[in-house]
Amino acid sequence: MNPSTLIGVVASILLLAIVLFFATEDPFLFIDLPGLGIVLVGTAAATFIAYPLREVVRVFGLLRAIVRNEKHYIDKDLEELVDISRLWMQGDIRAVEQRLEAVANPFLRSGVQLVIDNVPEQDILDLLQWRIARLKAKEHAEAQLFRVMAGFAPAFGMLGTLVGLVNLLFLLGDGDMTAIGRQMALALMTTFYGVLLANLLFKPVAVKLERRTEQRLVMLNTIMQGISMMSQGRSPSMMRETLNAFVAEVRDEIIDHDVLQGQPEKTAKASRKAGKSVSKAGSGDKAVSIGASTDPVQTEQGANRP
Repeated sequence: MNPSTLIGVVASILLLAIVLFFATEDPFLFIDLPGLGIVLVGTAAATFIAYPLREVVRVFGLLRAIVRNEKHYIDKDLEELVDISRLWMQGDIRAVEQRLEAVANPFLRSGVQLVIDNVPEQDILDLLQWRIARLKAKEHAEAQLFRVMAGFAPAFGMLGTLVGLVNLLFLLGDGDMTAIGRQMALALMTTFYGVLLANLLFKPVAVKLERRTEQRLVMLNTIMQGISMMSQGRSPSMMRETLNAFVAEVRDEIIDHDVLQGQPEKTAKASRKAGKSVSKAGSGDKAVSIGASTDPVQTEQGANRP
């Protein structure tokens, strides 16, 4: 399971436990099946109206995607690309084709196959960029589905609130406090359910999918850059260094903080050493000036003495 998703689920359960068992006198007051039904059924109905059936059905698969820990084999893909490029530079086409059959990444396999077929580099890049754009649009639409649901849930929560308030107004004349309290609870609980589902389920899932798409796009663009270098006939060693620079963690390009932490001590030592040198030089200069400072008159008088 994805560690961050697991932490989020545990924190959500902890939040609900705090709300139900420490912030209320009776935890069952927050269980209102009619209010929850208004929010869930209304959100589902609006989603089915807004999207085709095949896209709505994919929701369950997307939930599984964010729960499991998806592995990105970018290091393995780059090593395979460098190895294939080395064989390509050696002119061993048969070995390249055999190596290509074991590649699991279809994006990488298609790009390398185009290079082997001597397709012009620009045509290869156009095709790969089109595939990246299609993937981006598809996954953006999947994330947008959850954002739309996050907008529907509070709206139907407000619908339940209006239903509860209307019923409450009809019951005010009878004076039945039990019925009035039940309708007030319905009015408030539907808003609670709508806000909770929107901000604790739908929006986080949408953000998670968007972050997943960003990581996949970085991986695909890195592979595309490597395929471009292979098509240009660049050396495998240069390709490895370039691609590693693409996937390396972002570092501060202005200053190396590890080196900077060691500089104050070195600077202090250098300052103390320079101070001692200046002090010694100053003492020598003073001695020389004292030994050499004589009055010209006295010197002349001393020279005229017998």
